[in-house]
Amino acid sequence: MPYRNPPDPGGPLRRVTSTAVVIIFALVMTACVLGVMAWKAFDAKKAALASGSSDIQNLAHSLSEHASHTIQAVDIAMAGMVDLLKYRDPEAGRFNRYLAETAKTLPQLRGIGVSDAKGNWTYSSLAEMPRHTISDRNYFAYHRDTPDNTLRISEPLQSRVDDQSSMIVLSKRITKLDGSFGGVVAAAIDKDYFNGFYRTFQLGPDGGISLIRSDGTLLIRWPLADKSTNLSKTDLFSKHLKLSSVGYYKIISPFDGVVKHLGYEETPNYPMVVTVAMSEDWLLSEWWKTLRTDVIVAGVLLCMILMLAALLALQFRFRSKTERALREREAHYRLLANNIADIIILIDAHSLLRYVSQSVEPVLGLRAKDLIGRSCFDLVHAEDRESVMQATTRLGDIGSVSTVVFRHYRGDGTLAWVESKFKLATEASDATGKEFLCVIRDVTERKRMEDELTQLNHRLTQLAATDGLTGLTNRRTLDSFLRREYEACEEISVLLFDIDNFKGYNDTYGHQAGDRCLQAVAKAIGNATANTSGLSARYGGEEFAVVLPNTSEDEALKVAESIRLTIRALGIPNTASSRGYVTISAGVAARTRSTLDEAALVGEADTALYEAKRLGRNRSMVYSSLDLQYVESGSIQHDGEVAPRERTH
Repeated sequence: MPYRNPPDPGGPLRRVTSTAVVIIFALVMTACVLGVMAWKAFDAKKAALASGSSDIQNLAHSLSEHASHTIQAVDIAMAGMVDLLKYRDPEAGRFNRYLAETAKTLPQLRGIGVSDAKGNWTYSSLAEMPRHTISDRNYFAYHRDTPDNTLRISEPLQSRVDDQSSMIVLSKRITKLDGSFGGVVAAAIDKDYFNGFYRTFQLGPDGGISLIRSDGTLLIRWPLADKSTNLSKTDLFSKHLKLSSVGYYKIISPFDGVVKHLGYEETPNYPMVVTVAMSEDWLLSEWWKTLRTDVIVAGVLLCMILMLAALLALQFRFRSKTERALREREAHYRLLANNIADIIILIDAHSLLRYVSQSVEPVLGLRAKDLIGRSCFDLVHAEDRESVMQATTRLGDIGSVSTVVFRHYRGDGTLAWVESKFKLATEASDATGKEFLCVIRDVTERKRMEDELTQLNHRLTQLAATDGLTGLTNRRTLDSFLRREYEACEEISVLLFDIDNFKGYNDTYGHQAGDRCLQAVAKAIGNATANTSGLSARYGGEEFAVVLPNTSEDEALKVAESIRLTIRALGIPNTASSRGYVTISAGVAARTRSTLDEAALVGEADTALYEAKRLGRNRSMVYSSLDLQYVESGSIQHDGEVAPRERTH
């Protein structure tokens, strides 16, 4: 019998053990891959919804501010008109032109007009005065029956001037001096004004923006709703607004039945709510794309695990090479995908450009290869170089980012405003080895819009603080100035002026001549405080006021007399006056220890003015303690006469 080698007892056991190790390795790796994928998918979904929540609430806040400012600008303009119409009826042609200019200045306005107490239009910004009445409109009935001066926002109305358009009417009541109803100031805002602004936002196919009145009436819906909807019974009004004026929750849309995430915010100062809704599918659309990519990657990894079970040594090397390639490709992909519209540059420690993305050519008209090796400051405006340099010095570590906005030259030599974000690309112990990554974005258009908005706000502030006829500050600004200066100054004087026999002047020469007279007097009074810390204002009708901080009673009296004599020297004829020309009377009061507040100080000046009128007009009176004092003509010669200056106690 031939000799046979005995079987290797460790062979089968080794093979079984190796198989078990491979199976266990494959199972453990598979479980890890699936677990990581599930965790990442859940975490990414949570992050996507959180990001969507932040975006929705930020947009709702911005739109709430926009709606409030839109209404507020009109409210301010209408308040000035209501104050004017309370005291007088302006000449139609001039006031219509003023309304047209106001409507032109405020882009949100379609038109603005004034109706009388019967609902008939008396003034209008339109080229042709509307012939219809508004007595049947709800807002007219509201102001007729409600004696307050609150701005009212109407429900959506169909225009009677143009039947094709829908509008929202802002209205204020005109209350006459006797408290009676004098009509309504109404301003129309086209719904297309808001829709045109709202359509600029990307909210997805099922997203929407709504502007709702606080009683649930839908004012604006973008995209346009198929029918008018009252939302007072929805959870927004019955539940959420009662808990907070700002919020975010998940709903089933009453407009299209789609599940959406909704953010809302009540507008400041006005009874409106802005809502922003995005469908859950839209918020998770990027998440789904990422998830599909992750599934593909997970499948590839599982295949690699199966291959590793058969050829561990070979596959380890292969997988290491593949993972390196995937990381590099992913880094390049994210760099291009996230910044494709921006310019990416790499700067070394000597401020020289080492890398410039090709997007520099469409954005700034420069070629990337021409910039390599040049200083990054070559194309920066000289006045902005210091701020750019400081932006890089503020960087502390790799995680920090520094942002700066500056002017940059384009390829054709023109200037562009750009926003640049600097970040450390490498962290080196030696300062000469540092590199900076910079992402540049063209913000020229945004800068222009910000500048235009600043100018518009400045113009609106001026209109709200100035009397339209005389050019002096108005009563509201005067009250605010007096209140502030009264608290700040221990010594302050108030002067009140009234044009003598002005009603007779108007009856004799007409209201247009009366307006010119008011303007001449206002100019003389305004010149008296032009280069001082004082303030001149139209107090109402033919009355004017001057506030003189840090001025004693005697000094204020000199100012009053100077103004009175200056107006007398104008020589404006007035046959309704016994003197034959326009004169003024003045009341002067200075703050004393017995003066209670600024209102009491104005009352003292008014008492002195009344005394000046009672004693024959064309004189200045001062109010001191409980005694009245006056000066008749100040020992100044006029028309060949000399009147002695005297003070009566």
